[in-house]
Amino acid sequence: MKITKTLAAAAATAAVLALSACGGGDSGGGLAGGDYPSEDMDWTIAFGPGGGNDIMARTIVDILQREELYPENIVVENRDGGSGATGWGYLLGQSGSGYGISTTSGSFITTPLQADTGWEPTDFTPVGLMAADNALLITAGDSDWQTYDEWVDYATEKGKVVVGGIGTVNVDFILQQMIADANGYEIDYVPYNDEGQMQTSLLSGAIDSMISNPGSIMGQIEAGQTSALLFTGPERLEALPDVPTGEEEGISDMPSMPRGLILPPDAPEEAQEWWIETMQEVAESEAWQDYLEENFLVEDERWGEDFTTYLDETQTSFEEQLTELGAL
Repeated sequence: MKITKTLAAAAATAAVLALSACGGGDSGGGLAGGDYPSEDMDWTIAFGPGGGNDIMARTIVDILQREELYPENIVVENRDGGSGATGWGYLLGQSGSGYGISTTSGSFITTPLQADTGWEPTDFTPVGLMAADNALLITAGDSDWQTYDEWVDYATEKGKVVVGGIGTVNVDFILQQMIADANGYEIDYVPYNDEGQMQTSLLSGAIDSMISNPGSIMGQIEAGQTSALLFTGPERLEALPDVPTGEEEGISDMPSMPRGLILPPDAPEEAQEWWIETMQEVAESEAWQDYLEENFLVEDERWGEDFTTYLDETQTSFEEQLTELGAL
């Protein structure tokens, strides 16, 4: 599966805009000085509001501001499009600056595998991986299939179902395809940049199921608007004790969403060091631990070059999975 040159164009346009805003990435555009940080922070969220990436980013910003850890303003903007290519392309255009930042997701690793983004995950300056985010297979609360077995019966009888996820050839796609392959049905995968749009499609019947992170969808599950059928993590969620795991249903090695933080390529060393030290402080805070618990994330910390190694190894693993699934 190859995406058209639209992704590359979006990333290139974002990079040009960012270069203009940053003065081409030279010292006039915001290189960290000896008194770093001394400027406003340009925080990019590469997806729309409401999803796991958005929730994580805004949680971190809230902690930084409430604890007065960042002395200047933090300007947060959703720059969605192209399965993350637009937002991370914008960050790419801030090369050399210490005043651009973004959170990562599965698309950060998979989008360059199937589109000419102009960047690889390892091109950016690593701050750190902070958590792993597992997922749920979700259907509408009023659908005729309210359990995993009922879903499998419906999907196999129909032969091909329409399913959704955030991003194009991303973790959500991998999970949907793995579930389909395990049960012998086909999928027509619809990618979304925005969790809200995807939920609207599900509730309107435009798609039959979707993949979502627990933190993004639990409220709708509790309200009865949606139903959770399968959890991709290693153990059942305490909040959803009747929902089986992929392992229980014979599906092994289901990938999780990597939640981390990056700076632009070639960011000043003092900026990287400042953010690593500060995010380690954030990770120890009660507010961050509450976020992990409330959003059902698994703590997984890898800082600096350890995060780069993780990105490289995970991209290789995803590439193998996507090739095996026939998506690359």
